[in-house]
Amino acid sequence: MKFMKLGSKPDSFQTDGGYIRFVASELATDMVVNVGDVKFYLHKFPLLSKSARLQKLVAATNDANGDEIHIQDIPGGPAAFEVCAKFCYGMTVTLNAYNVVTARCAAEYLEMYETIEKGNLIYKIDVFLNSSIFRSWKDSIIVLQTTKSLLRWSEELKVVSHCLDSIASKASIDTSKVEWSYTYNRKKIASENGNSPQWNDARKPQMVPKDWWVEDLCELPIDLYKRVIVTIKTKGRVSGDVIGEALNAYTLRRLPGFSKGVNQNIDFVKYRSLVETIVWLLPTEKGVVSCSFLLRLLRAAIFLDCGETERNELMRRIAQQLPEATMNDLLIRAPPGEATVYDVDMVQNLVEEFVTHSSQTEPVDNEFLGSRSPKFGPDASKVLVAKLIDCYLAEIARDPNLHLSKFVNLGETIASFSRPSHDGLYRAIDMYLKEHPGISKSERKRICKLMDCRKLSAEACMHAVQNERLPLRVVVQVLFFEQVRATASAENSTSDLPGSIRALLPGGSHGSSRSTTTNTEEDWDSVPTADDIKALKGELATLRLGSNDSGNEAAKSDVEKVAASRMKGLVMSKIFSKLWSSKERHGEISSSDTSDSHGSVNAEETKSTPSRSRRHSLS
Repeated sequence: MKFMKLGSKPDSFQTDGGYIRFVASELATDMVVNVGDVKFYLHKFPLLSKSARLQKLVAATNDANGDEIHIQDIPGGPAAFEVCAKFCYGMTVTLNAYNVVTARCAAEYLEMYETIEKGNLIYKIDVFLNSSIFRSWKDSIIVLQTTKSLLRWSEELKVVSHCLDSIASKASIDTSKVEWSYTYNRKKIASENGNSPQWNDARKPQMVPKDWWVEDLCELPIDLYKRVIVTIKTKGRVSGDVIGEALNAYTLRRLPGFSKGVNQNIDFVKYRSLVETIVWLLPTEKGVVSCSFLLRLLRAAIFLDCGETERNELMRRIAQQLPEATMNDLLIRAPPGEATVYDVDMVQNLVEEFVTHSSQTEPVDNEFLGSRSPKFGPDASKVLVAKLIDCYLAEIARDPNLHLSKFVNLGETIASFSRPSHDGLYRAIDMYLKEHPGISKSERKRICKLMDCRKLSAEACMHAVQNERLPLRVVVQVLFFEQVRATASAENSTSDLPGSIRALLPGGSHGSSRSTTTNTEEDWDSVPTADDIKALKGELATLRLGSNDSGNEAAKSDVEKVAASRMKGLVMSKIFSKLWSSKERHGEISSSDTSDSHGSVNAEETKSTPSRSRRHSLS
């Protein structure tokens, strides 16, 4: 820290009690200066020779009051006045970054100009500020901090503007020219530390990171910090990502619990202003701050009840970067009074904003995803958002108070996003059915409509076939498409399949998989029994065995291939026969429906099967 010593005489100021200060001298004091509650017994000559204001005050006193004057509004109070008085006596005074501002403001108040005496206090302090303080990185920050208590005086004397310019200029300088000390506790990359493997045994001189200055500025209060960042931006030599890192570091330091959730016992007005200022300072460039940081800011803005303008701005920015988010980032707690655990409506709004933004931009506007997921092509962002929401749905499905409409509405928002697999969505639906066993058949049907059975993996199909929580319609669809896939795999081509079947395969027609059945809605909405599941599992095993065996049919004759194909058709027919026989046994379909739509079911087998009415619990 820089400092300056003025005067050479020893300090002879003494105290008599808590409110009396006097100069120990052989000469009797001839004036009394009242500064606040403190009385200073001093001598006229040294003070009046350097202070024009004291000259005026003494001249204005009348004989009745003697030579006692009152100074109530001097900046810095008694301490600052004492520094100026000691300078007038030629006593040793040490100025540094912590007290130089108060001394400068007090000297200005006392009018200690060069016109009164050469080498006066104002001149000496200005030389110290310009030659030492404003050239020092950390001293400039300290001085700027001290101006807060004397902001009006500091503004008028241009101390604040000089500090801002000094700090901003140093933060904007080329890192190769940084020669002063700074605080930096974050990890640097290997090349910045000189540990890059390409240097082998030769040590590279330690490099200064681009964001070397962000931690030191965290010591500033938010109003001064805002002015520093604005000045840095104005100079235009610092990139947006470094500004974003600075805002992230400042928020982590100054907002209690920002990384894990804002602390409940805080000054709401103070920290609301902080969050709103950070949002206002965010760089305009897209992607310069992480989506995770923006979502934490949004969480804090909601908790602190920030203005609609700030929240809408955050939502707009988050929507543009939503593919970068993680599931944990989206777990924003619901406002007090809400029945649900998480704020699902907020995520719904974010996804809708993303959909709107995606429709307004070119498909290739995914530059920030280029290195991360190049295999997805131009629709990479939608694929990532779909997977993100699938995971989010699986998490919120555990909430027993989550209404079905909120789950379905969020799922339908991303229904148009093409993605190669619906396994994540199936997991979310299954979790919801598990945690909400009391929902009706129509509600089960509604939630299962979100899923495309054609896009389930083999593992998901195996689980779905054995899942007693799914409606029978879904189980049959899974079996049907598994059979179609097995047939196509066995023949290594879909070219020989009928057109109506080819359209049902993934990559074929994008029509709804639910259009493949013509039976009544009530017939298909029932939940399969344990016997149904057992029969379906057996038939699925037979189907898979046939699929594996057919892989070696390359050497078979055409007659053998035709026979194998017919066997698979027989297996599929047998599956549907068992399903419908089971449904007849439970009295779930009318005789007319059975005779009209399912004539292939063996009537004798149906009659010979004993009737069972027990159904498994959904829990």
